[in-house]
Amino acid sequence: MTARRTVENAAHTSADTTAAQPPARVGYGELLRTPGAWTFLAPALVARLPYAMLSMGILLLVTQTHGSYGTAGTVTAVAAVAQALIGPQTGRLADRYGQASVLVPTVLVHAVSVGALIALALGHAPAWSLFLAAVPAGASVPQIGAMVRARWVARFTADGPSDASAARVSTAFAFESVTDEFTFVIGPILASGIAALASPATALAAEAALTLVGGLAFAAQRRTAPARIVPQPGTKRASALASPGVRLLAGTFLGVGAVFGGMQVSVNAFADSVGQHSAGGTVYGIFAGGSMLAGVLYGVIAWRRPVQQRMLMSYALLVLGCSTLWAMPNLVALTVAGLVCGLAIAPTLISGYTLVETLVADGAKTEAFTWLTGAIGLGLAVGSMAAGKLIDGHGPSTGFLVPVIGAGLGLVALYSMRHLLVAPGAGSTRIVAGSAVGAGTGAAAGSGERGGAQQLVGAAKG
Repeated sequence: MTARRTVENAAHTSADTTAAQPPARVGYGELLRTPGAWTFLAPALVARLPYAMLSMGILLLVTQTHGSYGTAGTVTAVAAVAQALIGPQTGRLADRYGQASVLVPTVLVHAVSVGALIALALGHAPAWSLFLAAVPAGASVPQIGAMVRARWVARFTADGPSDASAARVSTAFAFESVTDEFTFVIGPILASGIAALASPATALAAEAALTLVGGLAFAAQRRTAPARIVPQPGTKRASALASPGVRLLAGTFLGVGAVFGGMQVSVNAFADSVGQHSAGGTVYGIFAGGSMLAGVLYGVIAWRRPVQQRMLMSYALLVLGCSTLWAMPNLVALTVAGLVCGLAIAPTLISGYTLVETLVADGAKTEAFTWLTGAIGLGLAVGSMAAGKLIDGHGPSTGFLVPVIGAGLGLVALYSMRHLLVAPGAGSTRIVAGSAVGAGTGAAAGSGERGGAQQLVGAAKG
């Protein structure tokens, strides 16, 4: 009995000491001063900017040439589905053969495919031919965001896991989500602006050119790329999707993609209905701007709540924000509602990427990140197609039902299966921040900036 009491007292003393320590914090300035960071960040930004231009450019071009939001939404959806299905495979190949070996042929195929899609649309080719052309155009979208995240992880964990490396990875993921949202702010505005000043075809051509130039420049930065993971002879490496937690996160990111897809089509249709067609990109950019603002704030806070709780909270707020969009009476009100809705996007994405990094081994991280990105693309595909059909049949406001339905289904899945987000190897009775956490509780305690060594070796902490 005495020995047991001694162990319990020691555990409580350790827990109290841990709780008394403030969470580690790494600022964006320190992150950006990482040696070699800008050598891959600058070209990556150029290559990522077209990501949000592609879907907007396809929507504008096909709507102009074929006169149907349904057709335009379906072409966009086909491209997004191809990206969602093929993107993770390119991530898997990048883990094994190196990023440059995969990226160079990918961006070359993308430029050619987008050119073919433009030619077919301008030639008023049948819709089925546009669908066929959209497949390689979407499948060849370079997975730059996943590759950048893999570079950050490789850079900060090169000397082994530690509290400091965990804090840097967390801040890096916040920075990457802010960068993603920045591209969603600028991309639609840029595509809409080029389309207004020149033509939608010119906007898509600019997307292909930026992807090609930025992708080749990023691929040239081989020194900062993560090392190839070559499996032992006779062993078969499991896909990142073999992890139940990765599958759950991919499923919930489908809901986030449905928000993106439904918003893109519905905002443009709503702007058209009130005679302000060119305002669609700006309204959607403000929606993404709300997400970018939230992402900046997320990255500078030393969180005490576990990342599982943070993701549940932000996803619930996303559903709440989306539930008001369909009822907005004018473009100004829609802009404000979109801004509020966007505030929940980046925290959800950052939490998801932080969690998935803990759920897979080193040799599958790029693939895991790409599954989440691909899930967003697939959700965007379904969302844009469903919204287009609703708009054609029932008016622009009905398209906003797609984001709330998609996000609502994602929230149900996330809440009901949240226990899958505890990483393999997390201790069954670890004591962190003063709380004993059992393996079956469904949430590991602790902050994402504390206990980094455990996080990077499998403890599910954000």
